Amino acid sequence: MNIAVLYGGKSGEHEVSLRSASSVVRRIDRTKHTVILIGIAKDGRWYLQSQKELTRVFADDSAFLRIDENPACLVRILPGGGSNAALQCGVNLEGKARKTDESCAIQTDIVLPVLHGSYGEDGLVQGLLEMAELPYCGCTALSSALAMDKEQTKKVWMQEGLQVVPFVCIKSADIMQDGSAEQSGVFEKFAVLAEKQFGYPLFVKPACAGSSVGAAKVNSREELKAAVQNAFLWDEKVLIEQCIDAREIECSVTGNAAISASGKTAVTSYTPGEIAPTHGFYDYDAKYTDPDGARLLIPASLTGDELQRVKTIAEKAYRALDCSGLARVDFFIDKKDGTLYLNEINTLPGFTSISMFPKMCEAAGLSYAELIELLLEQGLARFKKRRSLKTSFV
Repeated sequence: MNIAVLYGGKSGEHEVSLRSASSVVRRIDRTKHTVILIGIAKDGRWYLQSQKELTRVFADDSAFLRIDENPACLVRILPGGGSNAALQCGVNLEGKARKTDESCAIQTDIVLPVLHGSYGEDGLVQGLLEMAELPYCGCTALSSALAMDKEQTKKVWMQEGLQVVPFVCIKSADIMQDGSAEQSGVFEKFAVLAEKQFGYPLFVKPACAGSSVGAAKVNSREELKAAVQNAFLWDEKVLIEQCIDAREIECSVTGNAAISASGKTAVTSYTPGEIAPTHGFYDYDAKYTDPDGARLLIPASLTGDELQRVKTIAEKAYRALDCSGLARVDFFIDKKDGTLYLNEINTLPGFTSISMFPKMCEAAGLSYAELIELLLEQGLARFKKRRSLKTSFV
């Protein structure tokens, strides 16, 4: 198959994507597949990358993918174009200009997005690929958008009777005056509410950002105000959450929740793991840049019954959002009373060499390379199923 790997992106997690995509392409079976690299620059433009970039990364296990923003290599998308015409570029995979009688189409059997954060994990790229009639791996536009929005995710889970970390949500419109960045007295109202319900310390995070971008732990009103201001740089909504003295548990899940109850596309959870941060909390540096930022315990230090309970709830959380392909479900276990809380879900979790998602799958017997094959199969199965649905009375 021709697999188009999308990486980079218009996101605060652009660099994380470069790391994840580098790990992914090294583990795609090149005896079965051809890898096509499409790098998305920070301004959102798509560029076809030369096969030389693949060669460079294959030759050095410590190298990360880069993006050559050559204007001649801009990729255009044709709505409804399908695998034979949706992606087009004026150069070929070797970076050479196409002949006048040669098609500009990039033959693509399936797209593998390795994009984190906004404009990649939030349903926008998924919707674009749906319009282009291209098969792709991972969640649909709807479940991606829901999962990216932590407030909406919590509402859905609460509706399903699943326990979430208590929170207060502030929207930009709530505290801005006349479009300025000056915070009104409404902020004080939210602050008092959070202080009364939860007390300090508190966690502040953008509602629609990942990798702990813009997140902070605060211990006073002054710190809370600064953290909220910073979080609003990343999103229009901000969550203030109760800070729980907790163990951090994660669980990988794959499958197509809406279309399959058995076989390779069935919803499946894997061996839960535990994060033991060496930082104040599991922040961006601990996740991606500091190899000693956390100890990763797989399986988590739980009883057999507790591990099974985590897996069961992870699958329920996954199904509640109609997820497909993959997601990492994150939990907190209160150290004081053992209460298990759902924290959040990541529909395009990290795939770096130190990321938990592939490690948890490997602990359950699914290797990194097999995981990629599974995601490809599931993406194609969902595409086939969706294209069998009626779209017209004629």
